[in-house]
Amino acid sequence: MTRRKAMTGKTMTGNSYDPQCPTRQVLDRIGDKWTVLVLILLLDEPVRFNELRRRVAGVSQKMLSQTLKSMERDGLVHRRAIATVPVTVEYSITPLGQTLAALVDQMRLWAEQNLAHVMAAQRRYDRAQPMPAPKEIKTIRAA
Repeated sequence: MTRRKAMTGKTMTGNSYDPQCPTRQVLDRIGDKWTVLVLILLLDEPVRFNELRRRVAGVSQKMLSQTLKSMERDGLVHRRAIATVPVTVEYSITPLGQTLAALVDQMRLWAEQNLAHVMAAQRRYDRAQPMPAPKEIKTIRAA
């Protein structure tokens, strides 16, 4: 259990091992791959929605929209609508988001630097596992 002072000056108690603790929601956000990738991209400069979608390969428009709304709700990003036709939306990182982005960028760097080691460990593990029994093929008899 940890004690931290919230911005209000009150001491908050959290136990991230308790499934009812709100800390779990924050950890879920931090552990989300889309959140991590968006945060890191926003470290450099504000980015428009469609540019984020292009740069974060594999994310759907719906998932990116949901991720950004959750991040905005959590105070990690700021959304700015620009009065154009159609409306242009730009996202920037908040000071709170910058503190998190600095941490998750270190995790990204670790993943990139250790990818070969992780893949080698996976291959060793997979080779050590017993081969699964062949699946039984069921035949359908004609009536």
